[in-house]
Parts: sequence; structure tokens; C-alpha cells
Amino acid sequence: MSRITGKAKDETLIELQNATDSQTTDGPAILTAFKINLLSDENNGNGVSSLSEKGTLPGNTETEKLQPNKDTVFFRDGVRRIDFVLSYVDDKDGEKKQERRRAFEANLEKTGLELETEDKSDSKDQKTYFLKIHAPWEVLTTYADVLKVKVPFKESDIPHAQEVPLEWLSHPFRLPGFIMRPQPDYFTYPFDKNKTDFFLINDKDSFFPPSTRNRIVFYILARCPYFKEGHKDKDKTGIKRLLSNGTYTAAFPLHDCRYWKKARNAECESERFNLYNHWARFLCFYKEQPLNLIRKYYGEKIGIYFAWLGFYTEMLFFAAVMGVICFTYGVLSYDDNQSSKEICDANIGGSILMCPLCDKKCRFWKLNSTCLSSWQSHLFDNEGTVFFAIFMGVWVTLFLEFWKRRQARLEYEWDLVDFEEEQQQLQMRPEFEIRCNNRRLNKITQEMEPYLPVTSKCARFCLSTATVIFWISLIVACIIGVIAYRLAVYAAFASIIKDPMRKIQVVGRFITPQLATSVTASCINFVIIMILNFFYERVAIWITDMEIPKTHLEYENRLTMKMFLFQFVNYYSSCFYVAFFKGKFVGFPGGYSYMFGKWSNLRNEECDPGGCLIELTTQLVIVMAGKQLWGNIQEALLPLMRNWWSGRKGRHHPENHYSRWEQDNVLLNFTQLGLFYEYLEMVVQFGFITLFVASFPLAPLLALFNNILEIRVDAWKFTTQFRRPVASKARNIGAWQEILNAVAILSVVTNAFIMAFTSDMIPRMVFLYAYGKDASMMGYVDNSLSIYNISQIPERNMPEERDYLFDNLTSTCRYRDYRYPPGHHKEYTHTMQFWHILAAKMAFIIIMEHVVFVVKFFVAWLIPDVPSDVKARFKRERYLIQEYLHKYEVEKLKIQLSASFITAPQSDVSLTSDTHELLSECL
Repeated sequence: MSRITGKAKDETLIELQNATDSQTTDGPAILTAFKINLLSDENNGNGVSSLSEKGTLPGNTETEKLQPNKDTVFFRDGVRRIDFVLSYVDDKDGEKKQERRRAFEANLEKTGLELETEDKSDSKDQKTYFLKIHAPWEVLTTYADVLKVKVPFKESDIPHAQEVPLEWLSHPFRLPGFIMRPQPDYFTYPFDKNKTDFFLINDKDSFFPPSTRNRIVFYILARCPYFKEGHKDKDKTGIKRLLSNGTYTAAFPLHDCRYWKKARNAECESERFNLYNHWARFLCFYKEQPLNLIRKYYGEKIGIYFAWLGFYTEMLFFAAVMGVICFTYGVLSYDDNQSSKEICDANIGGSILMCPLCDKKCRFWKLNSTCLSSWQSHLFDNEGTVFFAIFMGVWVTLFLEFWKRRQARLEYEWDLVDFEEEQQQLQMRPEFEIRCNNRRLNKITQEMEPYLPVTSKCARFCLSTATVIFWISLIVACIIGVIAYRLAVYAAFASIIKDPMRKIQVVGRFITPQLATSVTASCINFVIIMILNFFYERVAIWITDMEIPKTHLEYENRLTMKMFLFQFVNYYSSCFYVAFFKGKFVGFPGGYSYMFGKWSNLRNEECDPGGCLIELTTQLVIVMAGKQLWGNIQEALLPLMRNWWSGRKGRHHPENHYSRWEQDNVLLNFTQLGLFYEYLEMVVQFGFITLFVASFPLAPLLALFNNILEIRVDAWKFTTQFRRPVASKARNIGAWQEILNAVAILSVVTNAFIMAFTSDMIPRMVFLYAYGKDASMMGYVDNSLSIYNISQIPERNMPEERDYLFDNLTSTCRYRDYRYPPGHHKEYTHTMQFWHILAAKMAFIIIMEHVVFVVKFFVAWLIPDVPSDVKARFKRERYLIQEYLHKYEVEKLKIQLSASFITAPQSDVSLTSDTHELLSECL
């Protein structure tokens, strides 16, 4: 192999080996003078400019001074492709790091990789060296065999799906054919180095695509040691460790061109340019995604993420439409809301005096002061909400089932059907091999392998569990603090925002103490969520590293479960409080319940007469919309600012001076957990639109708008702001599939409880059919409020200002509950109507859950996970593969027999001929 090192600025030394080098061991190297005649940039494949000046090298050898176009993905010879780049700088620990680099690069050369170094004098910062790596054909074939990379052996003859009627309607959303299908369909088979003539190898340089090449090189880099020969040290292994100790500053494969401009070199595919033009620009938001091109450029793992995100967004469209219809029904039935009419009526709501909502600071108040909030509640708390909650229970099942079918189709089209996780994700992590000192015999491979003792594993697991429990407890403590804030600040708002019926204020008509408390508490809760999330992300990674998972898949699954469990409690706990606890444990004027006992003076919150559903809606909107807004700011602005700052020096340099590796070096690194955060963001959103969707039917619409933007923001990040990630395979979305299934089942339960206990629908239905006159809602408000004698209210619960009480000549106040009035022999105990309503709520929960679950399981049974046409295509392809393999083996055997017949002695000719004939007939 040859190693080429950049020298002074305008001088390039190229070492060439001729055929005699392989025969001489100690002979001098032969430096050949040569002249490169090149065409103009338009006709040039190598992107190298020629100069007429010649320089004389030692040994009477001459070479031209070259000024190459550095915006290229090839070595200086313009032939060998750069598969990977390592960068480093000289610093204080230069000698140690230099020794590590020398050992590492020497071992890379022993594996067959070819290296070329760019001197720091050629970089714009005059500090950074770049080591370019090329994998020759022999290395690629060796490791393609090891990794069982599937490669084409025959062009597919299975026809594509037939055009469906009215397909012309989808033409505006389609992309050009060369973008959607960047390469023909082939029958593929795992590469076998001993059967190279079986595969379609037209050009060795382009047979393995760049994504496969960088995956193979990274596999070598991750396992290559950097200790000297004869000094084995298992700790000194892999590029990850060299990056962590600062020996190298970066390791990445190259983008094939600038994203806004095609590569000049005709051999460059310019796939990055095509992805930016047809996918990453926001003006393409209504177009389909070029999934095949994404998979070809970035690998299957990233491709499957964008396929899932696109499919999720498409399915959100139907949920959003149904949510808008439900909301529209609430708007159109606005004037038919009898409850709100009674609350707003001066003769009904204006004559009802309500008991104070807090101690001392809260005054008696008129029911019609909540007129506006009762109208707002009706927009979301109406008969259409029940239908929408049931619809979403079915929708989530359809989404998951149809995704399984879509995933099965992608597995077939992307050659992932036979993909074994052991080939990629279940490979042992280098960190596990390094940190585990114990060895034991593997019963399958009969080789010694590292393992973690049970005692150490249990200790690490206990520490990890304790850490997770501590952080979840911290979240619960913060939520309790927010609840205490709500209880304490409500009295303050009540004293500030005076009764609007007595003293008219501009804000008093729109902002009630309940609304002000809910909005401020939600904002504080959102800030706490973001702060805890920031710290816990780092803690979760630390404790997962501390557990030392054996495989990459195990590492990702453990981190996924820790992060989602934390996020679940962090994001949803406040919504659970408002939905299922607020207003449920209030008590009554003579016996109120307190959060920490009566000594705390923190009386439990009550719901508005219109219900707690509007407060749950407020909480959901603030947390969900705030998270999406903050997430988009983080994803779009932060990478842009970082890359602008790091790349400001070389931005205005002409491309032939600003090399491709320098351009990519200033971009952000896409880490192994990059996709993890993308999935986490979407799954948390999925929880919002399923777990609490009964309180806010417009949640799917907000999610739809966010995801349309999310797809293009993520695409823009991948194509413009991130270095090209190492391609990796994945046949599904992993542990997230099980999390989505769990959330889908839980959503049926939460929505049933929201409709039963948070909404006022059940009490209204019970009144309508059992207690109302002439099957109407007339008198419902009066029926839903109990009576209490003011003289029996304890002094600690009475307001400090009593003038309002004496202006209203009444001796009783009303509160929200179903209890017997004063003077009754069961005064202030629950009435039979309370128990009827409770029974109706429990019956509704049981019926709704069973109906939705039956429909869910029926739909899941009805829809097969794998489409029938995909099954048929897969069986057809397997049959053809076996047939072609059989023909190949037969032809190979015939050739071998023919060769043996030619070389056989004359006396054995007849015997060999008979054997040949017999074997041919058997085959």
C-alpha cells in the first residue's frame, strides 16, 4: 500500500509503486517523474489543475507542482475514494498522542487500509491535520463477507404495483422518479468472497455504495488497537477511545458535495444536493419523502426513522380532521348550551351566591361571574368529545397496525427481512470488552469472552434503580410544590381580581382567579420540566454507561426505558393531577380538606362550576405547545448558530481552497444517540395527543402542524448542519414500538376516566334522563349545586371582608356537590343522586373500555402485519435466489469437471467422462 503525505503549500509528493516493488524487499523506492495533463473543470473528472512549473526532488526525480481542487471526495490521485476522515491537532500532550496515532495508523495499514495525510499548513486554521482513509477492494470484500452485506446478483424481474385509479390526483405530491428510486431493484444475497463471479460486479469502484464503504471502515476503526506489536493492552482499542482521550478530534465520513451545489466530479453522485433540493427545503413540505434516497445516503436506521415520522404525520391528518369536526360541533352548538345560559342569566346565575373558594382572602361570589369560562368549557366538553375519545382509541390501533404493514414492506424493499440483529446491533460494545476483566468460555463459539460478574451486575443495577427512583421522586416533589403554589397563590389572585359584578374591570371579565392560577402554574411547571429534563438526560446516560451493557441494542433499550419513564412522569404528572385529583377531594364548607392538614392552610382546590376540563385543556396546551416551540428552536437555531461560529473563517474561501474535509469538520457531529432524542420527542408528543386528547380535540391538529415542520427541520439539519453519520442498519423502530403499544392501551383508560370524572358529561346525562323535567336540561345548574348555611361555616373559612354578605340578604351559599341541605335529617351527607352519578361513571368507564378494546383487538386481528403481496414477493424472491444459486453451483461444478477432464490422463478419460455425465444428470 502507499501512504501519501501532504508537504509544503504548493508542492505535492506522490509515491508510486511499480510492479517490481512486490519482488524486491530491501531495494530503494522508485520515484517516478510524471506529468498530468488535465482538461478544464467542466471536463475534468479528477478536479486537479496542472501547472507548467517543475520542481526537482531528491534523487534526480521531478514532479509538477499541483494545485488540486480540494472540494472533492477523492485522494490526490483522483481515483481512490475517501471513505473516512480523522482529524487531530498538536497540543501539550503531543508526544503521547503522536505515539498513539503512529501505532494506530500502522495497525490500520496492516488491515489493508490506505492513508493520506493533509498537513496542518494546508488547513485554514493552520492547526488541524486530516488523515484520509481509503478502503481498497480487497478490504471491502473481506469485511463485506464478515458483515454479511447484501449485494445484487440479478436485476429484479418482479413488476412494481399497478397504477391505481385516480392516481393523477397525487401527482402534485410526487417527486421525480430518479429521486424516489435512485437505483434499480435487484435480487440480493449476502456477499461471499469466494463467489465474486456470482454477483453483478460491473465496476469495483462503485459496487459498494459510499454508505456501505463508510460502515465497513468504521467497523475496522472501532476494533483496531493502538498498542505496539508485542505490547498487548486491551484498553488501547478503537477510535472511540482515541476520540475520548483527545488523540483525534473528529472521525467522520464525507458528504459527497456541498448541499447547494452539485459536485464537479462526474463520479460523485451529488446525493446530498438532491436531498436538499427535493427534501430538506420547507417549500417541499407537501411532497412525499425520498425514502430510498435517504436510506441509500444515510443508511437504513435513519431511513426507518423518517419513514415512521412521515407515516405518523400522514395518520395525524385523519385525527386532526376529526378533531376539527368535534371542535366545530362545539362552536355550532354554542347557543344550545342550556347550562351556560343559566349560569349567565342574571335571574338565575346572578341570584346564586357561592361559598368562598379559599380561606380568609376569598369572598362570597355570584355564579354568573364564571359565565365566560362556562362557555369556553362547552367548546371542549360536549357530546362530540365522547365520540372523539372513542375514535382516537380506534385511530391509535389503526396507526400501529398500518405501521407494522408499512414497516414490513420497507423490510422487504430494503433487504432487511433476513437481517439478524447480531450482525449489527448485537455486536459486543468495545466499552464492554475494555471494562470487563473477567473471561469465560462461550458454550456456542467455544471461545473465551468477557463477562460481568453477577455481583457487580446486581450492584450496578441497584445503584441505577435507586438513581432513577430518586429523580422520579424529585419530579413528584416539584409537582407537589407547584400544587402548593396553586393553593397559596389562588388566595392572592382572588384578593387582587375583585368580583366583576360589583366593581367592573377590563380584565375581570376575562381573567378569573382560577384561570390566572392555572396559567401561571402551568408556565412554572413547564420551566421546571425543562430544567429537570436538561439534568436528567446527562444522569440517564451516566447510569446507563455505569451499567456497562454488553451490546449496542441493550444499551439503547436500557437508556430508552430510563428516559421515557422519566419523561412520562415529568411531562404528564401535572396533567394527571388536573385530570384526576383536582376538585375530587375538596370536602364541603363545614369540613374542607387540606393538602398537609389544617395547620398548612392550603385548602384543596375546587373546580369551576363549568368543570375542571377547561383547566386540563389549558395545562395541555401550555405544556405541549411550549415543548414543541422550544424543541424547534433548539433543533433549528442552535445548530445554525454553532456552525456559523465554527465555520466563519472558511465561509468565503473559494471551493478549490476550502477542502471537503474542512467543510465537514466544522459541522456538528451526529452522535450515536442522535436518533434517540428525535424518537423521544415524537413519542412524548404521541402521549399528549392520545392520553389526554378528550380534553383538547385540537391537539392532533397542533401535532400535525408541528410534524410537518419537524420533518423538514430534521431533513435540513441532516443535510446542512450535521456531518454525514456512519450508515447503520435497523429493521424496525426498536423498543419504541413497545412503548407506543403501552401508551395506546393506557390512553383508552385515561380518556375513559377523563370523560367520566373530569368532564361534566355523565352528571348532565344522569340529570337529563333521570331527574330533568320533560327530558330537558332546564334546572341542571341549580340541581348540581348543594346548599350550606352560612352561619355554620367555621370562622377560619369565612372571608375577612363581610360587607358583600350583608348587601345580599341571604343566609345560605351554594357549593359544587350532591349533598342534603341544612335541616334535612341527613344534612350535608351525599344524596342518592351522587351515588347514581358515581354508578353511571363506573358503568361508562367499563363500557367504553370494553367497546374500544374489543374494536382495537378486532382491528388488530383483521389487519395482517405483513401485506399479502409482500409475502408473495418475498417467497418469489427466495425461490429465485435458490434457483440462481443452484444454477451457479452447477455451472461452477461443470467447469471444474471440464477442467479435470482436460488435465486427466488418457487412460482415465472414459472414467472421467462417465462421472461427468452422471454428476450432470444428478444435478
